[in-house]
Amino acid sequence: QARLVESGGGLVQAGGSLRLSCAASGLTVSGYARAWFRQAPGKEREFVAGISYNGDHTLYAGSVKGRFTISRDNANDTVWLQMDSLKPEDTAVYYCASDSSRWAVVVVSTAGRYDYWGQGIQVTVSS
Repeated sequence: QARLVESGGGLVQAGGSLRLSCAASGLTVSGYARAWFRQAPGKEREFVAGISYNGDHTLYAGSVKGRFTISRDNANDTVWLQMDSLKPEDTAVYYCASDSSRWAVVVVSTAGRYDYWGQGIQVTVSS
């Protein structure tokens, strides 16, 4: 069964760091951009960061730019999200997603573009 599996979430104090991982299972990831989204209670799911299929292009939401870094290892079908200088407003369930369009040149921030999603992982930042 094709799926994406997130790991690395948890509870951290403000100013701390976490590293999320997203591993693919039974899913062809070669040639597809990957992205991280998040959803806080009572809010809509929002784009956090994305990376092109070859890692050459990245895109970040303004709220995390300079604090979060997305990267990927195609040989191991894994994508990471390094989160530094975390703030309480970063508290949310984080989702990994795979682009529906192969060999896309640009990274898209629209959730509807992504057709495979992980189950989500909780990140909680205490003040």
